Amino acid sequence: MKQPRLSAYFDAKAPSGVRLARMRYDLRENKPEAVINVGQGNVPLPTNPAMQKRLFDLGQAGSPFEEGVIRYTPAAGTEECQAAFKNILACEGFNTSKLYVQVTDGGSSAMEMLILGVCGPAGSDEAPLLLIDPAYTNYQGFAKRVGRKVVTVKRDLLDDGKFTLPSYDEIEKVILEHKPGAMLVIPYDNPTGQLYDYEQMKRLAALCVKHNLWMVSDEAYRELFYNDANELVSIWGLSDKDLPGIEGRRISIETASKVWNACGLRTGALITDNKDFAEKCAAEYTNNLCANALGQYVFGALAHESKEDLAKWTGELRDYYKTVIKDVRNEFLKWEPNLIVSSPDAAIYTLIDVRNIVKPGFDSVDFVLYCAEKGSVEIDGVETTLLLTPLKGFYDIAKGEKNPGATQFRISFVESLETMMKVPEVFVKLLRQFEENR
Repeated sequence: MKQPRLSAYFDAKAPSGVRLARMRYDLRENKPEAVINVGQGNVPLPTNPAMQKRLFDLGQAGSPFEEGVIRYTPAAGTEECQAAFKNILACEGFNTSKLYVQVTDGGSSAMEMLILGVCGPAGSDEAPLLLIDPAYTNYQGFAKRVGRKVVTVKRDLLDDGKFTLPSYDEIEKVILEHKPGAMLVIPYDNPTGQLYDYEQMKRLAALCVKHNLWMVSDEAYRELFYNDANELVSIWGLSDKDLPGIEGRRISIETASKVWNACGLRTGALITDNKDFAEKCAAEYTNNLCANALGQYVFGALAHESKEDLAKWTGELRDYYKTVIKDVRNEFLKWEPNLIVSSPDAAIYTLIDVRNIVKPGFDSVDFVLYCAEKGSVEIDGVETTLLLTPLKGFYDIAKGEKNPGATQFRISFVESLETMMKVPEVFVKLLRQFEENR
């Protein structure tokens, strides 16, 4: 009997590189004694105390769920949840008086909504989304899902671990050629750990004003930066005062996942200073009916936190990650000095490039599958393997063009310090094992 046909989209669909290793490892029959999963930014730390209290008291007196009823919320989100996102920005010194908040089911849902709101019609090349590669792979995934086009300019990873931004002339050339609807930047970058400063943000914003683009800033990691300047960079720090015309075209993507340690809460937001964009977001989100009511209530606790409490929380988190990332980076270079390890200036990721130590024909996806499906090495007497994210899917590559991600991996700092310090040894030993058998 014939089987019904999958759509062409489903038939061609492969797992995101972020989840690939875990999915393949789960199918492995003979699993090693230990597995370290640094392939996904799935933060294991406890969430903010105010959010914890709400989580534990969901059914208690005073909770909107005390009678066991879970109703839809407004399409744009509850007033309290919207206020929580605004309170965080206000406590960080940004003017929120003219901002509109659309609450979404996580930052991922906000990404998809964004693409629908700023790009041209489905199936056309009109008004694509402009990304700076390597860019978080889900942007390309969502663009394909909704039939919108992406165009990119590429950064280069130098041997010292620093990324170069494309020249502004190069970016402008791409803008003139493809006429994008929006430019997306990730100031606290996923996957590279690069940190943009205000001068870079202003120059990119100037291009958006000059060519009438939306400027979108993914600020999932806004509070996680590790430079000495101690300057919190945000799209909301740009205004008409220093760049006439930037107001009214600003959009940020927010999430409870990373800074607030609540990945599974699936609560995010699109924030904008454009009333029309906000109203159309709410209209589009009526198709979803609403975002997660429980998640909104838990995150809504942050609407009532003080500037001092929020600053204490983010400061302690920054200190924690800064120590872990620095120590692990040094450990990588100790085990293999010829590795290229990106400079950990922001977010919770480091990019590893093995181009200087592998034989020709190396493929990062093949190595990730090897580690997940059959590779293991002995660490402290325990057979161990490693789950990683290959970077191939983080680049938009033309046919016949070399993909820099073929030798690159993203390391997520989502295990304890003790476990993270084992990652360099496991990685290098598995890499040598893989190369010996290739």
